[in-house]
Amino acid sequence: MRGRSAAAAALAMALVLAVGGGWLYALLRANLLDNTTSRTEVAARKVAAQADTGALPDVLSSPADGVDLVLVLDPAGRVVATSLRSADPLATELRDLRPPPGQDSADRVLSGAPAAAAGGSRADVVVVRATPPGGDGQARYVYAVTVLSDVDDATHAIGVALLASAPPLIALAAAIAWAVTGLALRPVTAIRRELAAVSESELDRRVPDPAGGDEIALMARTVNATLDRLEQAVTRQRQFVADASHELRNPIAAVRSRLEVALAAGPAPSGEPAARPVPTADLERSVRAALRDTERLQRIAADLLLLARLDAHAPRAAEPVDLALLAAEEAARRPAGGGPRLVVVADEPVPVRGDPAQLERLLTNLVDNALRHARSEVRVLARPQEDDGRQTVLEVVDDGPGIPPTARERVFERFARLDAARDRETGGTGLGLSIARGIARAHGGDLTVRDRADGQPGARFVATLPAPAPARP
Repeated sequence: MRGRSAAAAALAMALVLAVGGGWLYALLRANLLDNTTSRTEVAARKVAAQADTGALPDVLSSPADGVDLVLVLDPAGRVVATSLRSADPLATELRDLRPPPGQDSADRVLSGAPAAAAGGSRADVVVVRATPPGGDGQARYVYAVTVLSDVDDATHAIGVALLASAPPLIALAAAIAWAVTGLALRPVTAIRRELAAVSESELDRRVPDPAGGDEIALMARTVNATLDRLEQAVTRQRQFVADASHELRNPIAAVRSRLEVALAAGPAPSGEPAARPVPTADLERSVRAALRDTERLQRIAADLLLLARLDAHAPRAAEPVDLALLAAEEAARRPAGGGPRLVVVADEPVPVRGDPAQLERLLTNLVDNALRHARSEVRVLARPQEDDGRQTVLEVVDDGPGIPPTARERVFERFARLDAARDRETGGTGLGLSIARGIARAHGGDLTVRDRADGQPGARFVATLPAPAPARP
């Protein structure tokens, strides 16, 4: 980048010198030529003024102000007066230069005989028309000639100076760009060095944040924000692995102990003392308990697999689903009897598009959680959003103790349990609400906990999902 910046600065300086130097060269040359033409015209008009008064000698005095010679011709091109000793060859060259109609003067830069006569290679020639007194109509043409050697020398010196100063200026611009870019990129080098040192064991490292609000400072803050999110994600992942290991260890240990009890009831291998006989009822209880623990392990494994798919944003089905019908089917699957009552409130179909299995799982998890905490009733409501109709709402309300506002986000953490003393075998895996929120967000919605609308104690879980787009006519 430093090399590209230096090259760009050198190219920019070269263009500036080429355009600016060319413009300056042309401007100075035109200014010098205009000054020379003005002096030459003044000398010609002085002689023309003498011709107008009729006092014009045959031999003119040498003109002043750097003008080299003056020549007066009649309309036929014959020499009337001159400051040269022999002006016939010069008169032959200049007699065709006359002021245009309507003007009394003209100028031209010539080379060849006019310039050689004045002692140079190029000369500025000005002709002025003079009318002698008496009204005879015989005009006279006064020519003044100035050699442009001074102008050529000055413009040549300017051109050489511009060409000679171009390489050092271009090199200086490149060097300044190289140094300034290096200074500007020094924070980037520090950021790169610190970012390269970030590893799995040092996720708490952050890149230096330079002061100010330029692009590099914004980049450093963005990198630090990304590292913050990465550290939080890795921390959550590690905590999740630790919690999953803890959750799996208890049922695995229980299954092992109960299987050992069952194994002890069987016949001993040959050559070993017979094990103490175990009653058939105890053996059956151990096997059934091991089966329950195995089922719990299966549920945890299935929940972990579903969470992994949700985290990976795996493709899902997108089919029409009626939330009202889904809630009615969920209530029909629940056996009636002792325990909280499950009530479904849905006055009309509530259509959404999504994965039917995942949406059913979302509702099942919310109902399971509500039934575990409700005292007498769990109410499921499905309805369109009242304000804009672009969202649908699925609510699960219980009349249990409720959830404190400070813990309403923690209940969605994986393996989170507000009641640490609650029996794990009756309290679920601790993944249900996390899975429910993951499903809602995977469908473009969200799941939150709110107070009950009637102000009574209890928890109200509200899942908002996008409503399907209306069909085009």
